[in-house]
Amino acid sequence: MDLYSQIDADIKAAMLAKDKVRLQALRGIKKEFIEGKTAPGANGELSDEAATKILVKMAKQRRESARIYTEQNRPELAATEIAECEVIEAYLPKALSDEELTAELTKIIAETGASSHAEMGKVMGVATKRLAGRADGRAISAKVRELLSK
Repeated sequence: MDLYSQIDADIKAAMLAKDKVRLQALRGIKKEFIEGKTAPGANGELSDEAATKILVKMAKQRRESARIYTEQNRPELAATEIAECEVIEAYLPKALSDEELTAELTKIIAETGASSHAEMGKVMGVATKRLAGRADGRAISAKVRELLSK
């Protein structure tokens, strides 16, 4: 079952369970998926890779909103954003641990033959594609910088 079909089935389950927060998050996901399907060049299809990118973006938006609401002393709104973020993250691949990220990036650096900070872009291009949805871009960048400085 592809991700789009899974979201559809989970929307029905959330409606039956009367889980408002989950239903709101799932409807938001479905809206973004539909927009992704109808975007120019999508040919009415949404690959799981494209769907994962959408989910990563949505989770990042929710975390940022929660941070802003917390700073503005609006804990009730922050709690809603965090709850929606948790629903979204349930559909993402398992995040890499620090050790796993280091191992993956070491392999990528070896593959690309990078040896200095000047070649960081080469490594980042491969790493962001290969590790999409499993590691944050900032974490990848920081780790690549650390590994290339050794």
